[in-house]
Amino acid sequence: MKAPLQQLFSPLFEEQGIALWVKREDLLHPTISGNKWRKLRYNLEEAQQLGKDTLLTFGGAYSNHIAAVAAAGQEFGFRTIGMIRGEEHLPLNPTLSFATRAGMELHYVSREDYRHKQEPDFLARLSLQFNQPYILPEGGTNALAVKGCTEIVSDISIEYDYICCACGTGGTLAGIIAGLEGKRQVLGFPALKGGEFLREEIEQLIESYNGKQYANWQLVTDYHFGGYAKVKPELLAFMRDFGEQHQLPLEPIYTGKMFYGLLDLIQKGYFPGGSRIIAVHTGGLQGNAGFRERLGVEV
Repeated sequence: MKAPLQQLFSPLFEEQGIALWVKREDLLHPTISGNKWRKLRYNLEEAQQLGKDTLLTFGGAYSNHIAAVAAAGQEFGFRTIGMIRGEEHLPLNPTLSFATRAGMELHYVSREDYRHKQEPDFLARLSLQFNQPYILPEGGTNALAVKGCTEIVSDISIEYDYICCACGTGGTLAGIIAGLEGKRQVLGFPALKGGEFLREEIEQLIESYNGKQYANWQLVTDYHFGGYAKVKPELLAFMRDFGEQHQLPLEPIYTGKMFYGLLDLIQKGYFPGGSRIIAVHTGGLQGNAGFRERLGVEV
């Protein structure tokens, strides 16, 4: 499926002389939505070509990536194993309940051991324990994921000046930057506090993908609302108002923060008059059920 463009209208946009579209990556697939489908596509092909029948990956208890890998395994015939950070808590939250219904085996890893998830010795032990699975990193970000995310920009048929995207591990933004090949301006909105550290990681991801570097992008680090998975009442109020005005659902970890930051920049006159902007909706809406359950607030 293709991700359609949805134009948003507001007196603010008219006042500032800008036009804004949303790239609805959240509509790509009902359960492997948004950037998770982009990141998994070529990894799934690679796993098949290598003759692997099992996918093993890592994530927290509310991880969009864990849910997407479980769904992909069910749809494409892979056994799936999720290494979950922290202790088991019953009953399972909505994300892990979905993953188990999709057939994923859950294994809980202490937070101390989880810190070793990228170390060769730790991965070698897991490979031996689970009979040489295809191992996906936390968040799904690797060179094949970057390749998949380059396709976010390949089916945009309109002219535009800026493209904006939320950042977690940086893989999606790296793909967008690489896909544009130095054209247009790219703004990344990290969901983590102190997100400037992502610059080096994004540069390394692009380097590993195509050996190039680009200067047409920057990180906007002022809209993390306290850090990853942290929110404030003004963010939740913004999301409710935004959803009612534009009939566009958001989630508070990534897209809510990105759209809050983007509209704040528009309000402050950051974009020149006449600018045409695309904001990428990266999905992740499955996490809203767990957010409501965990904090008892409506999103």
